Amino acid sequence: MAGVSVSTVSLVINKKGPVSEETRRKVLHAVHKLDYHPRRVAQGLASQKTGNIGFILTDDHFSLVEPFYTKIFLGTEVEARKYGYYIILTTVPNQFSKEHIPRFLLERNVDGVIMAGRVPEKLIAYIRDMGLPVTLVDYYNRRQKTAAILIDNIEGAYQAVTHLIELGHKKIGFVGGDLSHPSISDRLTGFKKAMEEHGLPIVPEWVITTERNTSVPSGYQAMNTLLKSGELPTAIFACNDAMAIGCLRRLKESGIRVPDQIALIGFDDIDAALQMEPRLSTIHVYKERMGALAMQQMASMLENGEQSTEKVLVPVELVIRESTARKAD
Repeated sequence: MAGVSVSTVSLVINKKGPVSEETRRKVLHAVHKLDYHPRRVAQGLASQKTGNIGFILTDDHFSLVEPFYTKIFLGTEVEARKYGYYIILTTVPNQFSKEHIPRFLLERNVDGVIMAGRVPEKLIAYIRDMGLPVTLVDYYNRRQKTAAILIDNIEGAYQAVTHLIELGHKKIGFVGGDLSHPSISDRLTGFKKAMEEHGLPIVPEWVITTERNTSVPSGYQAMNTLLKSGELPTAIFACNDAMAIGCLRRLKESGIRVPDQIALIGFDDIDAALQMEPRLSTIHVYKERMGALAMQQMASMLENGEQSTEKVLVPVELVIRESTARKAD
């Protein structure tokens, strides 16, 4: 219809090579007239690229109750459209073995992989051995050199605890999950940094961590442990909102008023933080932004043809609501 060769049509559609403006208009007019769409499979055969990016979460991170990582996925999906990529989402069990390798990896149906949250080290190594670029989100592995998009966890925790201190609290506890996760470890570091800079004691009995996940039930159990420790702190920093919500439920059962008797602050700013009574003070994480940055990082690696080790630290923001208040005299 355009009166040109197949190769010229290819140059126009793929925006490559010298083509006159008149020829380009003819081809684009024919494309529009014929409602032509290039076949992704055929393009892949020619370019050795699939046009797909894999996105992997562990089963416990894929949740409607706590959609932290699904919002990161949403940011990735929206950003991918700008680069012409499709995102393929899958989950793997926490207890990972080779039989759980995602099908899109076995079939080599992705050009790169984004993984959010804590993911099995064996899976990271498997993907790297395939020669695929990898970007991690909210997780990093010191032993494996990969690109990562990270929350500024230390600064966020520091802001949360400093907020409590500025309200007059001197007896502050910490509730957290598995310290082998770098995000949880960094939030404990931020907690200690704020306490030490203000000359406040860190009471070991008030630092409660668990090897379980950072879920609402885990926060409930951690608060239960804290209640049995004797004297209670006047404020608590929970390493994420889910654990803070668990703490709040246990405190309510015990007849302890928040924030009148114990102030409480979380981290992440998930939707459920607004649904609590009182509404939860927290540290806002720009989740969709993290997903977009992960896709930008992936697109750059695919364009350059090499694995990056760049670590991008995303700032956070203190959000003050009703669960924190000035310490009563």
